Amino acid sequence: MSESSESPVKTGPRNRRIAGTDPDKRRQILDGALHIFTSRGFDAASMSDIAAAANVSKGTLYVYFEDKEHLFVALIQREREAQKRGAIEALNEDSDPVRALTTFGRCIVRMINGDLAVSAHRVVIGVAERMPDLGRGFYENGPMLGSKLIAGYLDRMVAEGKLAIDDTYLAAVQFLDLCQSTLTRPRLFNAVRTAPSDEEIERVVASAMAMFMARYGVKPQD
Repeated sequence: MSESSESPVKTGPRNRRIAGTDPDKRRQILDGALHIFTSRGFDAASMSDIAAAANVSKGTLYVYFEDKEHLFVALIQREREAQKRGAIEALNEDSDPVRALTTFGRCIVRMINGDLAVSAHRVVIGVAERMPDLGRGFYENGPMLGSKLIAGYLDRMVAEGKLAIDDTYLAAVQFLDLCQSTLTRPRLFNAVRTAPSDEEIERVVASAMAMFMARYGVKPQD
């Protein structure tokens, strides 16, 4: 999936880290990459196309990103950060676990099932065997981070006596998996080619929340 016909400028990892540190230039490149990836798709996009869209030389492009796969993942991570702010705010500000987790679940499911995110998951899974560091980084900055954010919130709710959970990280992963039931896997395999509607997301997340609270909600005292 790498572009073997396009030879990057020879820059070692140390030089790349030093040179590729201008945040404005990085943003400029990612903006160009977003345009190319969304209009042409991952496979049809080339580093030359992205350099042209970002108005930078191909040499500059390779200073910031070693190949198309790493550039694509960096773009997804940027878009993911922008989209999950509302979900994080719900966990930070709402002390009602049903309301906060429902908001978080809706936001995450909507984000995961977007066209760009689905493409990213397919690409990363496709290259993870030969590029394990890329796969691990994508997982740690995505699914694992989301689970840790929820686990931290669950810890607070347990301390306040609102939930009864022994393993909050396990419970967080269970909640996220429940929220994606019937929605995400068909998208990844292209069995369903359009993102779920808000109504579908609402129905599935509400069911996930009901199951979660049936297991971990504090039972009223007789």
